[in-house]
Amino acid sequence: MNIYTDLSEFPSLKNPVVTIGTFDGVHLGHQEIITYLKAKAQAVDGTSVVFTFHPHPRVILRPNDHGLKLIQTIEERVEKLALLGVDHLVIFPFSIPFSKLSAEEFVRTILIDRIKMHSLVIGYDHHFGKNREGSLAALKKLSPIYNFNIYEVGPFQVEGLNISSTKIRNAIDTGAIEKVNKFLGEAFQLRGKVVHGDKIGQGIGFPTANIELGSSLKLVPSNGVYAVKIKLGTEYYTGMLNIGNRPTIKAHGEKRIEVHIFDFNQNIYGDDIVVYFVSFVRDEINFESRDALVVQLKKDEKNCRNIFARITL
Repeated sequence: MNIYTDLSEFPSLKNPVVTIGTFDGVHLGHQEIITYLKAKAQAVDGTSVVFTFHPHPRVILRPNDHGLKLIQTIEERVEKLALLGVDHLVIFPFSIPFSKLSAEEFVRTILIDRIKMHSLVIGYDHHFGKNREGSLAALKKLSPIYNFNIYEVGPFQVEGLNISSTKIRNAIDTGAIEKVNKFLGEAFQLRGKVVHGDKIGQGIGFPTANIELGSSLKLVPSNGVYAVKIKLGTEYYTGMLNIGNRPTIKAHGEKRIEVHIFDFNQNIYGDDIVVYFVSFVRDEINFESRDALVVQLKKDEKNCRNIFARITL
């Protein structure tokens, strides 16, 4: 997949078939659009182009109160789009001047003049341009003026529900990991580095790797314990992860992400780590004592191992 952050570097392509969006999560609905995009490109002997934005528009338009947390970092999004077989990816630097372009100006100056778009594929609920005026109806009016085809992809459903990034974010926020993974078509993940902690887990028989995330905009699931798969280098492990303020250890403590890796005893401080969420196990609990915490951690480990025994990783 070829990646462009500057449209002046975008090459002349034969029959570019384009789709536009933020594609946060690259969930099953997005994947349906990508599949359709590639099929349309192949049908016209053309090439597939995904046009996305970074930073996220809300971060630019509401810098002080955007309240935004994302399913994926830009790096994760790029990796997923590459795996789906997209030919060309434009990561356009979203800005205030760009946000003031009307839908027609965007189509004319960027999609037609720069990319030489042959066809446009959009999701059923997609809008773009100033005041989100770039609707399907508006695009159908522009299509004969600028000589491009317009195709709409309908909603993608799982268990009778239309998939959307908003629904996935809400599910992550409430710890509904199984639902999240169904909508994504894969396990939700967090990436970061292993940093030094208080080493309290080591003292109670459950050493943990403290994870410092690489992005402040990454959405973190609700507090609690989760069964997770862990990637260190090229090796994979299983374990249990805690997200929370550790009320048993320290009242009003800072929020931390800590993973206990099963059957593991290596020094990994400073290493990159990826955790894949498999299942929610329990909410965070304030125990009366550390002994009570240890009893529960043993139960958590047993529950997590049972989860891994039932599924194919």
